[in-house]
Amino acid sequence: MNINKLMQAAMCGDVLAQCDLAQCYYNGDGVEQDYEEAVKWIKKAAKQGYAHAQNNLGISYFYGQGVGQDYEKAVKWYTKAAEQDYPPAQNSLGNCYYYGLGVEQDYEEAYKWFKKAAKQGDADAQDSLGDCYYYGDGVEQDYNKAVYWYTKAAKQDNAYAQDSLGDCYSNGDGVEQDYKKAVYWYTKAAKQDYASAQNSLGDCYFYGYGVKQNYKKAIEWYEKAAEQDNADAQDSLGDCYANGKSVEQDYNEAYKWFKKAAEQDYAPAQYHLGNCYYNGDGIEQDYEKAVEWFKKAAEQDYAPAQYHLGNCYYNGDGIEQDYEKAVEWFKKAAEQDYPPAQFYLGVYYYDGEGVKQDYKKAVEWFKKAAEQDYPFAQLALGNCYVLGAGVPQDYEKAKMWHDKAKENGVEFDEELLREMEEAFKS
Repeated sequence: MNINKLMQAAMCGDVLAQCDLAQCYYNGDGVEQDYEEAVKWIKKAAKQGYAHAQNNLGISYFYGQGVGQDYEKAVKWYTKAAEQDYPPAQNSLGNCYYYGLGVEQDYEEAYKWFKKAAKQGDADAQDSLGDCYYYGDGVEQDYNKAVYWYTKAAKQDNAYAQDSLGDCYSNGDGVEQDYKKAVYWYTKAAKQDYASAQNSLGDCYFYGYGVKQNYKKAIEWYEKAAEQDNADAQDSLGDCYANGKSVEQDYNEAYKWFKKAAEQDYAPAQYHLGNCYYNGDGIEQDYEKAVEWFKKAAEQDYAPAQYHLGNCYYNGDGIEQDYEKAVEWFKKAAEQDYPPAQFYLGVYYYDGEGVKQDYKKAVEWFKKAAEQDYPFAQLALGNCYVLGAGVPQDYEKAKMWHDKAKENGVEFDEELLREMEEAFKS
């Protein structure tokens, strides 16, 4: 490329030459790389009404390349290009409205611009339009239409859409559930180095969804995603090391990955990191730090963390003992149908610790956990029927729940059961 001739044409007002020259400065082709000079030339072309240049100027303002970052100016230039039916600008303008960057957030306006670009075949816009239909943003939720647009984008090798389409097949959203098809689309996106799909593909291999279970392959995909700071994959990788799944058990390595994910505010990893500190796995035991991480996850409504935080308050581990706060956290977890919390909440109502003693409420919580096959709750519920605590005395129901508890691994004294039967009959 003859830079001198290009420069002469650009100086004479040739918009194509101005755009090409801007690209040369942007990439450092034939000239020293200079973003400010690139913006100078792209601005000249944009002011002549050339949509491609207007879009690129919008990109420069959006990312702050060669100019100070300014979302409002980005929107201004995206709008000029979008109004000329330029699809990339329409998609970018849609994103600004969707996320409220440079304009007030407006899902309906975002949907409008995504649709304009999507109908012209822009894959990114088709993916975004699929998101609008999937989540009901700016339009009535419609999984079938979401799948329609994801498929269009996915067939153009859009990794985001391929991953989303994989999710639809995995969950049965807008299509019949089909794990093999989910794996097909996750694989396409994963091979484009898309971290979310790599993590999902790892899950498929880990649990044997749509493929033969293979922990080694699961770990390979988790590692690829984890190295891109995908918190879900980092947490899963930590879990593999903590439990020795296809790798040698290594609490230090588990701690490392849990910490990386936890620092991204990923609640399950915060909970797992709390467990590391609580048990001294891969790090020196420290109840106070365990409480700190349990609390971070609990405040995100993660039920296992709420339950363990409740235990810390109950036992005074790393925090001042407080039965009322223990009950408060157990209740939060129990209301999310977490069986251990439901069981212990029942215990507290039964014993009157942290709450006013109430056998009926104890039975209510024991039953919720028992119906989820939590064996200790089944045993406790059986005992309530034996004693007539919170429920009418009923030996048949007592025996039923005791039998269920025993089937689920709780050892029960048969002799004591017979004695209770005789006591009941008398």
